Amino acid sequence: MNYSLIDFLTLIGALGLFLYGMKLMSEALQKVAGSKLRNFLAAMTSNRFMGVITGLSITAIIQSSSATTVMIVSFVNAGLLTLTESVGVIMGANVGTTVTAWIISILGFKVKMSVLAFPIIGIGFPLIFSKKTRNQSWGEVLVGFALLFIGLESLKTSVPNIGENPEILEFLKHFTGMGIGSSLIFLVIGTILTVVIQSSSATMALTLVMCNNGWINFDSAAAMVLGENIGTTITANIAAVVANSSAKRAARIHLLFNVVGVILVLTIFPYFLRGVDSITQYFTGSSAFTNTGAVPIALSFFHTSFNILNVLLQIWFVKYLVSLVQKIVPEREDEQEFKLKYIKFGMLSTRELSLLQAKKEIVVYAQHTKKMFGRLTQMLNEENERKILKQFGKVEVGEDKSDEMEVSIAKYLTKVAEGELSKQSSRNISSMLRIVDEIESIGDSCLNIARALLRISDKKEKLTPEMKKKLTEMFALVEKSMDIMIENLNKNNYEVDKTATEAIEKQINRFRDKLRKEHVTDIESDTYSYQLGTLYKDIFSGLERMGDHIYDVTMSIVDYAES
Repeated sequence: MNYSLIDFLTLIGALGLFLYGMKLMSEALQKVAGSKLRNFLAAMTSNRFMGVITGLSITAIIQSSSATTVMIVSFVNAGLLTLTESVGVIMGANVGTTVTAWIISILGFKVKMSVLAFPIIGIGFPLIFSKKTRNQSWGEVLVGFALLFIGLESLKTSVPNIGENPEILEFLKHFTGMGIGSSLIFLVIGTILTVVIQSSSATMALTLVMCNNGWINFDSAAAMVLGENIGTTITANIAAVVANSSAKRAARIHLLFNVVGVILVLTIFPYFLRGVDSITQYFTGSSAFTNTGAVPIALSFFHTSFNILNVLLQIWFVKYLVSLVQKIVPEREDEQEFKLKYIKFGMLSTRELSLLQAKKEIVVYAQHTKKMFGRLTQMLNEENERKILKQFGKVEVGEDKSDEMEVSIAKYLTKVAEGELSKQSSRNISSMLRIVDEIESIGDSCLNIARALLRISDKKEKLTPEMKKKLTEMFALVEKSMDIMIENLNKNNYEVDKTATEAIEKQINRFRDKLRKEHVTDIESDTYSYQLGTLYKDIFSGLERMGDHIYDVTMSIVDYAES
C-alpha cells in the first residue's frame, strides 16, 4: 500500500517538475528574448510552409515531437509566437517525429535529450547568480529547459514499465480479425498507451515488439500508430494547463490537427494500407501482410505517409483551424482586460484620423488600468489568503499586458509621427507618448502595492482595523483622481481644466503626510511591529506616487494645450 502511494506521489512529482520546467522556461523567455527572438521566430515562421520546415527540423534534431510542441506552447505563452505562426511548426513537428520512427525501426536506437539535461543545468545554474539581469534570465531559460526534459523522462519512468514487459499485452491478439472494429480498438489502445508512456516513439517500439511476436497484424499495428499520433498531443495539452489561452489554443490545435487527420485516413484505411504495402514491397521485396520482417519498414512508411498527407491536406485550412480553437477555448476575463480595441493593423487613410484612434485607445488603456487598481481594494478587504493570491495573479497578468499595450500604442504613435503632420498634431503625439508612459507607471505602482499586500497576507500580524480604514480613505482619493484623469482623457485638450486635478493631488499629498507622521508615532509607541509598519508605509507611499502619475497625465494634456 505504502509502495503504491510512493509510486503515485512520484508520478505526481514528475508531472509537477515537468510543469514547473515549462513555466520557468516560458517566463524566462519573456524576460530574455525581447523583440529579437520574437523577430527571429517570426522570420522562421513567416509563412505556414516555413513554419512546417522549422517544426520538422527542430523535431528531427531533438527527436521528440512532444518536446517541440511543448516548446511551441511555451513560446506562444511567452508571446514570442502568435497562434497562427505556431500552427505550421506543430504540423512540421508531426512530420519530424517520423524520423525517430525510422531510427527505431532500422536501428532500434533513440537519443534521449534527458541525458543532456544535467549538463544544461550545469551551464545555466551559475548564470542565475550573475549580477546581470540578462544572464540570470538566460540561466532560468536553460534550467527550465532542462527541467522540462527531466520531467518528461521522469513521467516515462514513473508509470508501470510496460515496454520491458510486453507479454502483459499478449491478450491484445484476441482483438484482431474484426475488420473496422479491430482498427478502432487498436486506435484507442495506441492512444491510451502513448498517454500512459508519454512517448509516441516508445509506443511505436512497443508496437513493433507485438508485431514481431505475432500478437497483432499489420492492420492493427497501423491503427495503433494512428492512436499514437492522437496520444502524443496530450503532453502539450498538459503543458498548457498552466499557460494562457493562446498557449491552450496551440495545444488544442495539435490535438485537432491529428484527430482530423486520423478520421480522414480511417475513411480510406484499407486502400491506404495497400498503397503503403506496395511501396514496402518495392523496397523490401516482401509484403507486410504476410511477412512480419517487413512490418517495421511498412509501419515507418505508414507513419511518414500519414503525417505528410495530413500536412498537405490541412495546411491550406490554417485560418479555419485557428478560428475553431478560438471558439473552443475563449479568452479568460483577465486576459481580455488589456487588448487593443481601436488601433488595428496599419493606419487609417489620414494621420489625423489615426491620432483620433490612438486617443480612444489611450482612454481604454486608462480604464483598464483603473480596473487593475480595483483589484488592490479587493486584496485589502479580503481575508482569505487563497483569494488574495488569486487577485495578485490577476494584477501580475494585468501589469504584463499593460507593458505590452504601452509598447503597442507607442509604436503606433511613432509610426504616425513619421508622416506630414500639423504642429498641433505633433504636439499631441508628444503629449500622448508622455501620457502612455505615465499610465504604464500607474500599472507598475499597482503591482508594487499588490506585492506589499500579498506579503502582509503571508504574515501572522495583519493590518489593524484603523490601518485598513486609513488606507481605504486613501484608496478612495486615488480612485477619485483616476476618475478625473479618465474624464480629462475623454475631452479635447483645450477643454481640460486642471483645477480639480490639482485639488485632489493636494488632498492625496496631505493625507500621505498625515499618515507618515502618525506612522512614526505608532512605531515609537510599539502600536504595531516595525516590519508590518514598513509594508504599511510602502502601501500609502505607493498610493501617493500613483497619485503623482495620475496628476502628470492631466498636466501632459494641459501643457500641450497651452503651448
